[in-house]
Amino acid sequence: MASVEIRDVRKAFGATEVIHGVNIEIEDGAFVVLVGPSGCGKSTLLRMIAGLENITAGEIKIGDRVVNDVPPKERDIAMVFQNYALYPHMTVAANMAFSLKLRRAARAEVEARVKRAAEILGLVPYLDRYPRQLSGGQRQRVAMGRAIVRDPQVFLFDEPLSNLDAKLRVAMRTEIKELHQRLETTTVYVTHDQIEAMTMADTIVVMHDGIVEQIGTPLELYDRPDNLFVAGFIGSPAMNLVKGRIKANGKAAFTGPNGVQLPLASAPSHSEGRPVIYGIRPEHFTIADDGAEAEIVVVEPTGSETQVFAKLGGEEVVAVFRERHQFNPGDKIRLKPDPRLVHLFDEATGKRLNA
Repeated sequence: MASVEIRDVRKAFGATEVIHGVNIEIEDGAFVVLVGPSGCGKSTLLRMIAGLENITAGEIKIGDRVVNDVPPKERDIAMVFQNYALYPHMTVAANMAFSLKLRRAARAEVEARVKRAAEILGLVPYLDRYPRQLSGGQRQRVAMGRAIVRDPQVFLFDEPLSNLDAKLRVAMRTEIKELHQRLETTTVYVTHDQIEAMTMADTIVVMHDGIVEQIGTPLELYDRPDNLFVAGFIGSPAMNLVKGRIKANGKAAFTGPNGVQLPLASAPSHSEGRPVIYGIRPEHFTIADDGAEAEIVVVEPTGSETQVFAKLGGEEVVAVFRERHQFNPGDKIRLKPDPRLVHLFDEATGKRLNA
């Protein structure tokens, strides 16, 4: 096992720079998820750690060794890809053993490592099958097994669950997290799915347009997003973001579109009339007599909760209720945000304002 340190790393394709001075420290044994929308640079960064892309500037260390000029096969990493990358003419056992045979490892060692990985991943009954005889989830476990047998310092996962159906993705998330808890190998995992990031990571790195927007634990990012991008990206349904101004004279409040008034626990000093973005998570709405009037547009029951899309001051917001309500489109309800859980962002910079 080893730590991974990324120092002021940049990547350019010709004159176009796609990674802009990224700095990330990954502790030994940590499970770190790089998350962001398509094109944010997360997979490019992972490929630079693996040695599959050259670094334009900066430095990457694995353990105590700078690996900028070290070939991929000598970095002591193992990578699991989105498309499994299995050899179709080889059995499961042969696929898992292939890297060890290239190293000319002893036959007894190869068999022992393959057996151990197969037992960890529940692949023992499938060792004599070919990839075409396996389900998508089983193929992904074989790809993970091929990585495990190498006993690397670092695991790299590049969107490994994207090709699986929703139910299988949930199951595989649990398997990968359980695998990490068992092996305690440093893991860097790339995904565009923020639910995957929230449920699997010790630490999340949120990327956007080649920069790191915020680094923190899942709940730190959820409870205290540094800026509008993180606030809108982390959480499903997404945080409600409403433009308006602070009313700081007397009791602090927020005035939104069409004069709608929403509560604030406090306001930054000297902020009377300041244009801001008012953020509130869908589950932090309640129905109260002193709430702001909203008109229901769509009701989406999911079983465990009900999502309500409504017009609040002309802006569409989402509220989530665990209780069962008889809501219908066109109904008028009064929504009250919990003022202790409100997020304020500067309209011009997008930066967080409240503590």
